[in-house]
Amino acid sequence: MTRTDSAAAPEADAPRSGQKQYVTFMVGDRTYGVDIVSVREIKQWTPATMLPNQPAYTRGVLNLRGTIVPVHDLRARFGGPLTEATDTHVVVIVWIGQQTIGILVDAVSDIITVSPDDVRPVPAGVGGADEKAISGLVNTEAGLVSLLDLEGLFAANSENAA
Repeated sequence: MTRTDSAAAPEADAPRSGQKQYVTFMVGDRTYGVDIVSVREIKQWTPATMLPNQPAYTRGVLNLRGTIVPVHDLRARFGGPLTEATDTHVVVIVWIGQQTIGILVDAVSDIITVSPDDVRPVPAGVGGADEKAISGLVNTEAGLVSLLDLEGLFAANSENAA
């Protein structure tokens, strides 16, 4: 690949035609990825303001420069316990459709570039897999990455509540 003068970091090279870049992050010992186009920013965890009648996986809301952003705990969204959030946890701020939301994760790992041919479907018959939440799986040097479908994962909080 030929490089041009740019401010981009070497590890974040622009993808070739048809490829996509994903921000990867950890929740426990699992690695997930979201399309880099949907990521607005990554910020350190700060306690959220709880609101009544939230889904069990919603930690509350944050004021992000005047925008009220709901924060969802990905571990709890996938049926685990609420994360014992500390200063080492981060919130990945993403844009889904017309809404900005935050996703509480343990740590951001990397940016990966993926060819469509490298994305594998979630196997049929995998018990407990949320088919609307995972758009595919990618094998990397660091292990298997589950690519999240954010719209499928958070489209209807009331019907997706854990």
